[in-house]
Amino acid sequence: MTKLKKLSRHKLVKVLSKKGFVAKRQKGSHVILVKESERIGCTVPLHKELKIGTLKGVLRQIRISEDEFMEWVKE
Repeated sequence: MTKLKKLSRHKLVKVLSKKGFVAKRQKGSHVILVKESERIGCTVPLHKELKIGTLKGVLRQIRISEDEFMEWVKE
């Protein structure tokens, strides 16, 4: 099992965009990303650096494992 690392908001949005997520809207310091083909979405806080717990929450929202996400980051 690969350990998650802290990511910047830009890196997370970039990785998710490559996998088909699109920024639907933004309210304050949060952006809502959706993937229409699978009808799933997530809310990403626009902090400089996302903590591990926050990142795990985003991964739960989009229903992927930590290992799968780390593979996306490496691509």
